[in-house]
Amino acid sequence: MIEALQRALRPLSQPPTPPGWNHAVMTELIGEVERRPAAVLIGLRDECMVFTVRTDHLSSHAGQVAFPGGSVDPADADALSAALRESEEEIGLDRAWVTPLGYLDCLETISGFCITPVVAHIAREAKFRPAPDEVAEVFEVPLAFFLDPANLRRYTMDYRGRAREMAEFLYEGHRIWGATAAILLNLLQRMEPQ
Repeated sequence: MIEALQRALRPLSQPPTPPGWNHAVMTELIGEVERRPAAVLIGLRDECMVFTVRTDHLSSHAGQVAFPGGSVDPADADALSAALRESEEEIGLDRAWVTPLGYLDCLETISGFCITPVVAHIAREAKFRPAPDEVAEVFEVPLAFFLDPANLRRYTMDYRGRAREMAEFLYEGHRIWGATAAILLNLLQRMEPQ
């Protein structure tokens, strides 16, 4: 399973560049506004993916399930640096325990970001210390859960009068949807046999 995942990744030497794989859809929804660069860390530990639950008091995406990550700051060398920095800030993940594996395709969001997903292995010994002002919980989901088509739910939502196709996964009381689910869909599509 991990071997199939590694084959699906863009190599570290060839990071993806904007626009995102969903650029046409996002342009229809939000126009040609500038997309701010962001990065997330898709951490794998013992064939499980690491997720966070954002605290309820945050001004955006409160209470939602997400990968650790955020905006690329001017001091960040690249998306990988941003993903590692954000993971340290949000969940206390020491970068010494992280081995980057590769990238997925960039994803554009309704909120005007262009996210670069960084996939990495997290050592079993790594400890998570969630920042209480940002992260309410850290939890893990087996990669096999996402590979089972029965766990993918599709639905349509209305966004400013337009029908928008969405996907979600429900795992032990957690709803994984929005940009996080879209990133997972990109991973699943890239893992499909050619």
